[in-house]
Amino acid sequence: MKRFQITFKGQVYELDVEEISTTTSGVKKTASAPTPAPTLVPPSPVVPATNLAPKAAFIATPAGAQSVIAPIPGKILEVNVKVGDSIKRGDIICILEAMKMQNEIMAAQDGTVSDVRATVGQVMSTGDVIIVIS
Repeated sequence: MKRFQITFKGQVYELDVEEISTTTSGVKKTASAPTPAPTLVPPSPVVPATNLAPKAAFIATPAGAQSVIAPIPGKILEVNVKVGDSIKRGDIICILEAMKMQNEIMAAQDGTVSDVRATVGQVMSTGDVIIVIS
């Protein structure tokens, strides 16, 4: 019986390997006691990253205004509006890249842009507010 230590996906295991001998009639197993289950050695603790930017605080939307939200997670490639712009339903307000596809995000109503909450290069999650239309 030989004892080995292996590391697999960051976990350390100790294994007992049984030696076998060969004969002219094939493989003959050497008798031995049953092997115990591998013992798990706990990995070193993971240190959390401390340089992550905090999530933006919730920003209230004015009464009667409608928010245009990101329908899927992705990166903002282009913002076509600015505060004070008059927009119509169907106008393209920004380009959102998701899974190497460029998605046109359109205004759902006519109105005036009262707040732009997305910038070029910003990564958006599903449901994040891109702009507010009043």
